[in-house]
Amino acid sequence: MSLTGGNRHDVTQLMPLPDAIPHIRGTRGRPRHRPRRLFADRGYDYDKYRRLLRARGITPKIARRGAAHGSGPGRTRWVVERTFARLHQCKRLQTRYEIRADLHLGLLQLAYSIICLRRLRTSFRNDQ
Repeated sequence: MSLTGGNRHDVTQLMPLPDAIPHIRGTRGRPRHRPRRLFADRGYDYDKYRRLLRARGITPKIARRGAAHGSGPGRTRWVVERTFARLHQCKRLQTRYEIRADLHLGLLQLAYSIICLRRLRTSFRNDQ
């Protein structure tokens, strides 16, 4: 997760985000440092960033502007949109009122913990 000011465009964090991902464990051998693919919506549709991602060995799966909805990575991106919807259940996070970034980050982490707790409760109820 990357936290920026509310008035900054999201694309400014596109290149630092893959660098912040920890080692990805998998099968035998050296762990991967970067993901194989990066899914994004139309807001990230710039050829400059596609080239930079390919140079790092990441295949960009970015929706094209002007293409019909439901095509491209939209089928995979619903997971991200669902997470945003769950975060917005915490009304304080819909609009950022906190000026200090550490307070906003703390509220985000608390909301993530509540979401995980609710998810675990439902999964344990279904197992019994």
